[in-house]
Parts: sequence; structure tokens; C-alpha cells
Amino acid sequence: MPRSFDTASPPFDRLSEAEAAELVAALDIGYWPAGQTILMRGAASDHYHVVLKGAVEERDEDENVVAILGPKETFGARAVVHGGAGARYVACEETLTYLMPRDTLLSLIHRNPGFAAFFYSDISRKLAEVAKHDRGQGLEGVLRARISEARLRPPVFIDASTTIEETEQRMSDTDTNSLLVRDGARVGIVTRTNLSKAAILAKLPLTTPIGECTSWNLITVEDDEFVFDALITMTRNNKRRLVVKRGGEKVGILEDIDILGMFAGNSQLIPGRIDRAKTVDDLAGAAADIQSQVVRLNHQGVKVRDIAAITSDLNRHLFRKLFALIAPESIQEAGCLIVMGSEGRGEQTVRTDQDNGLLLADAVPEADLSRFRVEFQGALATFGFPPCPGNVMVSNPLWSQTIDDFVMQLKRWVHSPDADSPMHLGIFFDAVCVAGNADLLTRAKREFIAMMSGETAAIAHFAKAIDQFPGPGGVINSILATVGREEPIDIKKSGTFPIVHGVRSLAIEKGISATSTVERILAIAETRFFDETFARELSDALGYFMELRLKSQLRAHLAGTTEGESLLRPSDLTTLDRDLLRDALRVVKRFREIVRNHFKLGMF
Repeated sequence: MPRSFDTASPPFDRLSEAEAAELVAALDIGYWPAGQTILMRGAASDHYHVVLKGAVEERDEDENVVAILGPKETFGARAVVHGGAGARYVACEETLTYLMPRDTLLSLIHRNPGFAAFFYSDISRKLAEVAKHDRGQGLEGVLRARISEARLRPPVFIDASTTIEETEQRMSDTDTNSLLVRDGARVGIVTRTNLSKAAILAKLPLTTPIGECTSWNLITVEDDEFVFDALITMTRNNKRRLVVKRGGEKVGILEDIDILGMFAGNSQLIPGRIDRAKTVDDLAGAAADIQSQVVRLNHQGVKVRDIAAITSDLNRHLFRKLFALIAPESIQEAGCLIVMGSEGRGEQTVRTDQDNGLLLADAVPEADLSRFRVEFQGALATFGFPPCPGNVMVSNPLWSQTIDDFVMQLKRWVHSPDADSPMHLGIFFDAVCVAGNADLLTRAKREFIAMMSGETAAIAHFAKAIDQFPGPGGVINSILATVGREEPIDIKKSGTFPIVHGVRSLAIEKGISATSTVERILAIAETRFFDETFARELSDALGYFMELRLKSQLRAHLAGTTEGESLLRPSDLTTLDRDLLRDALRVVKRFREIVRNHFKLGMF
């Protein structure tokens, strides 16, 4: 009986203690010399395999090596559960595998739905069970986060001789509910509630020095302590806020609502901060809040699509306020500010390139337009939105012009396309209005769909961009086949983009006006182009790619770089995640084939 079997690795971590012991007791070990076939494609098996030592090649029907499985990797599930292996498995060096008896495996599958999910043939059910297993992890993650990860209020100091009236004004000016009060070496805290009690209940004159209303019993915590410790300190001292210190210096104030925001996000608070902004500098703080919330929500295990939806809504609110602050009256009256790409589709999480434009009902003074182009792009850059490498921005006259001129531009992209036309049309089709006259965008999209109606060759030319990057049928399989020595996979190019662009192409052909990829997939399924099961698979594969990319983006963000934010190495993934990645890439491969066949892309 093997003693070293790791029951903490997926999917065995889904087993109870008793189930894990039952499994380990039933295990045996098999030896396979280099070159020996362990499982034939299509054959049934009496054992499920877990690699203990060595390596195993997974070969498809054409004998292409599609994966090399190393220690703790598993194979043979289909051979045991469904009666026929999906590939041929060959030892590529001397190999030992744990042999898990068929009867034991099937018994555990029938008793434990979470464990059974690993053996499902479709990615949707696997992801659903994984989500069930991970539910509740967010609470522990937040409690074990450091106080420095919370949204701290900046400390604002006043002198104890400041009057109640002056203190109230200072709170309003700095948009805060509490101030730190200095009286010589003493430091205390005064809150808006203290002011109300002093003025209304105690009826103190507004000229009273604030020192008389201050709480001098200051409760502090260090910023490297856990949020859990802060909650305990608040409860023990009956306080709603704590002063946060770092190395003896007071660096912020932590309120109970800030901790609540770490659990539920503070998306309900950010719009208020945006609305209260009076300058572009005021908006910069709100923009930073939006970005930090992405990190918090991800730590809590919130689904990536929900994070994207919240983030997109807040970003649009931010853009709308920026438009109101800096757009001249002529542009506010005649303009329609649009965002495009992932921002338009509502699929952006970590901040990426600017993709925006401006449609005008009529010509506006050139000086107004020139100034707005510069100021709008510059403001977004200060918020952390880098310029678009393809120059798809308001600052580019191509993307900020009258509606009549823009419609003419669309016609040129459709009927006289150049190398950039498919990219421009794809980006535009994802556009949504965030400020101004939305009818302008509605007209432009209506005319675009009319132009494409019946234009089989034009749509096929547009759809051909699905092959712009290597797909999972070729390069990606060889990458997966060298886990530990592999080149990194670009999740955006190999996973997200083929789904987004293929779905976008079908949506244009069918005149579907939805902007989000998932909504487009559902609308396409309603036309019976593909069935609901595949629609769900496609949507879930997209969600999984978005989740993997978000993790890569956050790692890059923490490292202070934007390089490699879409890259991952299969060897950095868990066994379960590698299995899910292979399933998701297979969905992409099938979808590429559907799109290629439908638009007859082999003729190009």
C-alpha cells in the first residue's frame, strides 16, 4: 500500500478523510519501460493512473503528441468511466504510476459530486463543481489579508484650537468623516458624529475649540497586521475606526465600512466619489479605487465576469464624469463619447489600453475639438490607462469626427479594406455610448450592419482574423506537451481572441446588436447555429480564459510591470487547472473549425 500518495492535490483534495484513506488502501504501483504503451486509444481500462515518476506522452488519433504528463498528472479517466481511452498513452521514459482500481474510483465518483466533477467530459460541469468547492474561500482570504491591503483613509491633521465650525468645513473640503487632532504631543480623533453631538445635543457654540470634543483615547494598529486582528480590536474597544501606523508614523484611518468593502467591494461607494469630483485630480483617486477593487474582489473569489461587469460600469461612470468636466459646451451638445474593445463588451478587469472615440452630430469649433482630444487622452493616461498602440483614441481624428464622415469611413473599411480594416471594424462593433447623444452610435451601427448584410465575402474577410494567432490545434499542443520546459501561452491570443472575434463575426452576419460576448453567444444559439450545450461550453471556456488572464495580470501588476500580463506557463498551474486548460483549448479548436467551415476561410 503506497504511503506517499498525495491526497492534497486535485482532484483528491475533494475527498473526505475516510474516502482518501479508502483510496490509498486500494492503490497499487505499475512499472512501464520507455516506449511501452500504457493505454490504447479506444480501449477500456481497469485502472486510473496517477504518474508517480517519469513521464507519459498523450498521443491523438494522428499520433501527434498533445501533452506530456509528469508526476501527479493523471490519465485514463475516459477509459475507466466511459469505457474507452480518448488517446494513446505511452511511457516516454521509465515510468511508475499509481494504479487506482476501477471499482474504487467509480464508488468514490458516485458518492462524492465534487470529486466526480473532475471526470466530467464537459468543462461547464467541471467549472461549476470547482466553484462549489471554492465557495466560502473568499471570507478566509479577506480575514487573512493585511490591513495595508484595505482602502485606508488618508490622515488629515488639525490643531486642537480649531473651532467646531472650521473643523466641519475641513471635513467637507477633504471629503472625510474623521480628523486627527494635535494638542502638543497628544494626538486624538474627532468624527462628524462628535461634531453633531457637540453642536446639537450639548449645544456648544460653533466657536468652541475642537479639542473639547475630541476623543484622546486613540486606538491604533500596525499596517502589517491582519484584517482579522483589526476586527478583534474594533470589537474589544467598541470602536468603528482605528488609526493605522507604520514604523511609528500614522499613515491612515481604517473604518468598519472599509473592512465591509473588502468583503463586498466598495462599488457602491465609488460612484459617489466620482460624482463629488470637481477636478480631474479628484477623479484620479476614484480611478485608483476602481483598480484596487479588482484585486479585492478577486481575492474574495468573485467570478471574473462579475468583476468585469462591476469594473466596466464604474469605468463608464468615470468616463462620463471626465467628459462632463473637460468637454467644451459645443462637444457636450453635439457629441457621443464611446468606449470600444473589451471596455465596450464589458469584459475588462485590470486596466488596459485606451479604446475610445467621439462621434459628433455636426462640426464643432476646431479649437474646442483639438483641446478636448489632448485633455481627454492625457487625463486617462494619468488615471493609468495607457495609450492604445493602434491609436484607437479620441486624440486620433480618425476616431473623433462627425457622424456623416464616420459612416463614410465605415464604408471604406467595408468595401475597400486595407490591412487594418478588420481590426477597426471589430473594435467599432464593440462600441457603447458612455456620454452624450447615444442616437449617433445607434445610427452608425445600424448603417454598418446594413453595409455588411449579404456581403458574404466582406464578412468572411473580417472573420479570417480568427487565424491571426496560432491556435490550440498546432503550436499550443506542442507547448502543452513540454510542461516544465515550455514556452509561455498567451491566453489572450490563443484563448480569448478566437472566441471573441469568431462570435463577433457571427453576430455581424446575423445582425445581433448585443455587445458582450456571452450575450452574443446566447443570441447566436437562439438562431440554432449551434446548440445550447455548445453555447454554454463556449461561454464557460471564455470565462476560464478571462480568469487565467486576470491572475496573470494581477501578478504582473504586483511586479510593477505590464509585460507578460497575458502569459502563463502550464507548469505553474495545478493539475486540475491544466486539465481545465486543455478542455478549454479543445473548445476553442472546435469553435475555430466551425467558423472556418461556415465562412469557408480555406478559400482565402
